[in-house]
Amino acid sequence: MNLIKFIESFPDESSCRIKFKEFRDEQGVICRKCGSTDHYWLRTIEKYECKKCKTRTSLRSGTVMQESKLPFRHWFIAIHLLTGTKKTFSALELQRQIGHKYYEPIWYMMQKLRMIMGSRDSKYQLDKIVELDEAFSESVDTEKDDETKSTPKKRGCQKQSTVMVMASTIHDFGKTKKFNKPTKFRFVRMLVVDNLKGQTVGEKVAENIKYDVVVKTDNYSSYSKIKDQVWCHIPQKVSPKDGAKVLPCVHTMISNAKRTLLGVHHMISMKYTQNYLDEFCYKVNRRNFGEQLFDRLLIACVTTNYNNIITHNR
Repeated sequence: MNLIKFIESFPDESSCRIKFKEFRDEQGVICRKCGSTDHYWLRTIEKYECKKCKTRTSLRSGTVMQESKLPFRHWFIAIHLLTGTKKTFSALELQRQIGHKYYEPIWYMMQKLRMIMGSRDSKYQLDKIVELDEAFSESVDTEKDDETKSTPKKRGCQKQSTVMVMASTIHDFGKTKKFNKPTKFRFVRMLVVDNLKGQTVGEKVAENIKYDVVVKTDNYSSYSKIKDQVWCHIPQKVSPKDGAKVLPCVHTMISNAKRTLLGVHHMISMKYTQNYLDEFCYKVNRRNFGEQLFDRLLIACVTTNYNNIITHNR
């Protein structure tokens, strides 16, 4: 959805509220008390009332907007800007575009949307041929910096988050292979991990990759532990110069992710690195959705309770 069409479709707060209600009616409302799905809509107070137990549910309750005081149109603008560009937007830039007085609620809203993106991607496992490699994303350990304020030399020091990158591909049998790559890229998954030990790698592979796949990696020792988690594991000796040739798709995704983050954000905290990577993967995996991407993310916002995501991540 381009900018002109967005303005025509959602010119004011009322139009955004009506659209949000349409999506919520389509997905259904579940009573938080008895679990019933049959409700009345009370126009005077703009709430749902359960036909069984008479419990009332607000339009925001049970969605990502629960407990948020920001207008619906602010949420719609944020969703449009995040889904309407290949890159991303910083919270400070979005605050300027919206004209909001405070930075914190805008930043919090964008983190909610990024976590929603990650929760949608986590429902699917990668298949076909999977290229697996590790990457290191520049980030700042803000919590540790707060504890070491008495030592100015360590404050603000750049550190790296360890990231496992998985790229699902398929053999390209076309006569003219794109960029001379033997495989065609499909989907990507990026996971921030504490370490690259064999046990950690094996657990992440079992959670995110189907068993009946072929996994290609370099000859790093920890990757030898995943042979029991997949049907076929092909380790290859890779030199630093030939990495992009042996594992082309995963290296392309690593480069694109780093360029996207460094080009927009001045600093990313280690605590929230996963959220920014989730946004990147979500848009890459749905790169062919076109204008439907806005609706898909809006449906995810309607059907996902933010409190449940917080509990799950903890």
